[in-house]
Amino acid sequence: MIPNTQVGTWLDIGPVDQISPGNARTLPVRGGEEIAIFHTQDNQFYALVNKCPHKQGPLSQGIVHGSVVACPLHNWNISLKTGKALGSDEGCVPTIPLKVEAGRIFLLREAVIPVPSAAKAA
Repeated sequence: MIPNTQVGTWLDIGPVDQISPGNARTLPVRGGEEIAIFHTQDNQFYALVNKCPHKQGPLSQGIVHGSVVACPLHNWNISLKTGKALGSDEGCVPTIPLKVEAGRIFLLREAVIPVPSAAKAA
């Protein structure tokens, strides 16, 4: 998880109890990539773009074990902490900064919602 001191605007996406330990939920993003939010058995939360770097399998449907998710398509193991494929597999999926405060999950807005090109140039 990202320390609460990170600068930026945070999006409140709901209570922690909406995701039971060992499972994931998805968050559709208009104009951006769908996000998968994972709750591990040791009560940690992680967020990744919901696409395996191999064949874009839905990571949210994979099996969570420790801080790793196994892609449901070809069983690639992806680190929830770094987004990197583990073992002999190569590739990486973007991670989304996440924090938990007062029993609620927050994602860093700038990492979730695409910034229009005109706004980047300003």
